[in-house]
Amino acid sequence: MSADRHPTRPSDTMTTDSPPDRTPADEPGDSSTPAAPSSGAGAAATPEAKKSPEPKKSRAGRDLPAAIGVGGSLGIGIILILIFVPTVWYAVVAVSFAVATWEVAKRLRDGGYDIALWPLLVGGQAIIWSSWPWGQTGVLVAFAATVLVAMVWKLLAQGISNAPENYLRNLAATVLVLAWLPLLASFGAHMVVQDHGAARVATLMVVVVCSDVGGYAAGVLFGKHPMAPAISPKKSWEGLVGSLVVGTTGAICCVVFLLGSHWWIGAILGPVLVVCATLGDLVESQVKRDLGIKDMGSLLPGHGGIMDRLDSLLPSALIVWAVLTALL
Repeated sequence: MSADRHPTRPSDTMTTDSPPDRTPADEPGDSSTPAAPSSGAGAAATPEAKKSPEPKKSRAGRDLPAAIGVGGSLGIGIILILIFVPTVWYAVVAVSFAVATWEVAKRLRDGGYDIALWPLLVGGQAIIWSSWPWGQTGVLVAFAATVLVAMVWKLLAQGISNAPENYLRNLAATVLVLAWLPLLASFGAHMVVQDHGAARVATLMVVVVCSDVGGYAAGVLFGKHPMAPAISPKKSWEGLVGSLVVGTTGAICCVVFLLGSHWWIGAILGPVLVVCATLGDLVESQVKRDLGIKDMGSLLPGHGGIMDRLDSLLPSALIVWAVLTALL
């Protein structure tokens, strides 16, 4: 997640200057509108008065109870999988990123990008699953093969006798999605078959959550200096500091107690992961701004789509895989 995010994603507003929701009391007086009747016994209720008030939302404009409920349920499910059937983690990653790829592809197509959907879906699964028997060599081969298929797919999309329109633009968007989603996800999937695999995946999840919680708390309590107002107006430098403190603490605890290794590995992992997670969230925020949308989907109440929960996990998966592979 991000420097000052919480499960309700305060960073994903569409514009930096969108006005807050206003009630009739916020509007200036209008002579064309009759004054509201007094609250006496004979006063007739106006249509506005009969409307039930909207449920209160968090500062992010989200349904906070729903977000917490969904996030907690997903977290419990992942913990149970890692404890009892860790290899099922591969299936969880594969299904999640098939849905996320479909969400992103749909949004890009709505935005005018004619990406190669079927090569993305099929090739994405090949990239993720090939890491199980063949490691990162299998991932690289599957990625390169999918890029080649996408090149030919877009070339022949309108028939052999017709020149494709916006070929370079659409192919570039296709390769971007391929590298952004299944390629980075393959590192998170592959960790589960390494030594102490379940603990490595748990470290990834715990540190990202710690970063998210620390960033949100610090941002709400102390955030006054925007980090990237043109991209994500509610992110603050104070939130980043909170993410660094809580995320690094979580990384040290995970490395010591889950992996049984040296604390200094966590001291390296924590800050690098927090920075990369924050940048990953900013990347998705900018993509959504370019497309003029708030969320990639609506599958998860209070969160948005699957991709809206995975944006910071993607670069974090690469970082955790690389640091733990190199130092453990």
